[in-house]
Amino acid sequence: MGTDLFGQFLGQLALGFETALSLENLLFCAIGVTLGTFLGALPGIGVLVSMSLLFPITFHLEPTAAIIMLGGIYYGTTYGGSMSSILLNVPGTPANAVACLDGFPMARQGRAAVALSITTLSSFFGASVGILVIMLFAPTIAAYALEFGPAEYFSLMLLGLVAASTISPGSPIKGIAMVFVGIAIGLVGTDLNSGVHRYTFGLLELRDGISLLAVAMGLFGVTEVIASIRTVKQGDVSRESISFLAMIPTRDDMRRFWMPSIRGAAIGSFIGALPGTGGVIASFLSYATEKRVSKTPEAFGHGAIEGLIGPEAANNASDQTAFIPTLTLGIPGSPALALILGVLMIHGVSPGPSMVTERPEMFWGLIMSFWIGNAFLLILNLPFIGFWVRILTIPYYILYPAILFLVCIGLYSVNNSVFDMWMVVLFSLFGYGMRIMGLSAAPLILGLVLGPMMEIQFRRTLIFSGGDFTAFVDRPISAVFLCVTAVILGWTLLSFIRSKSKPVEQAAMGE
Repeated sequence: MGTDLFGQFLGQLALGFETALSLENLLFCAIGVTLGTFLGALPGIGVLVSMSLLFPITFHLEPTAAIIMLGGIYYGTTYGGSMSSILLNVPGTPANAVACLDGFPMARQGRAAVALSITTLSSFFGASVGILVIMLFAPTIAAYALEFGPAEYFSLMLLGLVAASTISPGSPIKGIAMVFVGIAIGLVGTDLNSGVHRYTFGLLELRDGISLLAVAMGLFGVTEVIASIRTVKQGDVSRESISFLAMIPTRDDMRRFWMPSIRGAAIGSFIGALPGTGGVIASFLSYATEKRVSKTPEAFGHGAIEGLIGPEAANNASDQTAFIPTLTLGIPGSPALALILGVLMIHGVSPGPSMVTERPEMFWGLIMSFWIGNAFLLILNLPFIGFWVRILTIPYYILYPAILFLVCIGLYSVNNSVFDMWMVVLFSLFGYGMRIMGLSAAPLILGLVLGPMMEIQFRRTLIFSGGDFTAFVDRPISAVFLCVTAVILGWTLLSFIRSKSKPVEQAAMGE
């Protein structure tokens, strides 16, 4: 029995490598990680902006090639984001913010080359551990998830939405509010059950709903450009090439490399597998852990190499294991992966446990492409580091008009629709207003993607139970998910209320 399972596992790996090593998939994997590194290295871009800008390309690709390329962009931006963190003290992505704390001091001490190389190595190590975790656990989770009914799926999606909107940084009230806004936007269009047009206001263009592409490009792409023009300034990056020899770590650096990498990879693998958490939480938790276990915690913030290694291993491991709930349960592991879910659904692929059995070439091909993509990134970030350093010197008055041009061309090429262009303008203004008010767009995207899916599962549950709402708690797994959701929601709201009451109590004591 064990031999049969092992043989089946090897067969799945062989199928995955065969798919990933096809010429088309290799090409788009290389394109994805290269574009991800490029856009991640530029301050103010980030993974959500990168994916929304390149979203239109995937509509013209075969589904497996499309998801491999988007996956490459996703984890490639984390590699690139550490460059601007170390050299400019400006994180390329939120997950790379921790790299500023010790990476930039290392650069000021003349160790920028070593900081860049050690970051690349720890990122590769963390990603490798994350991929191994996917290979070992994702098929098992998918096998159990095949037993889920509509009640379990609804409860699990609800758990994912609540976790994403409350665990992430920022006000949980605002996060939950933006989830509801996303769900409301997702309800626009034709009701699948009755055929009635909902919230279309007589516009024929809205019969098929509001385009996820238009929402993503408006809220992230164009909004980020508008905000960055106002806030991001050109950094002082040395044009001197960083030699390959200068990037070689010392023996002491390598001695201090392994344990932070192992701890960071373990933390990131666990955090990433939880729906809605992401690399930001993993990297900060890893940094706190390294500082706690260090014999010289006072060195952190002044160029401690452990403070760079652990968080970078954590956020890259998290990026990989975030695919576990995304692929096996259909619950996005992060807001960026909600866009990948959207691409799968647009291509007619149902994300979830059935994908593992019905589309094994896509599932295993994507996982095996992670090995290839991370190997590409190792090559891109070591021998060619001088090229990426020069990328940071591109003036923003050249960069941002080019981005807006790509947004317009890419969006129009999908449906040849001027209406979609106006929707981007509308959501750009809406997104900028949200930013001014301190509202996050990530929960909105999760609500937009998961909202219609939740509605379908909710209706199916009520149809099967004859309209009995107790069906959601009669099934044990569904009841557990709902209880966990209630606990997370109650704990988060209680913590939020306490944090708001502390300043009032301190002011009262001061009087």
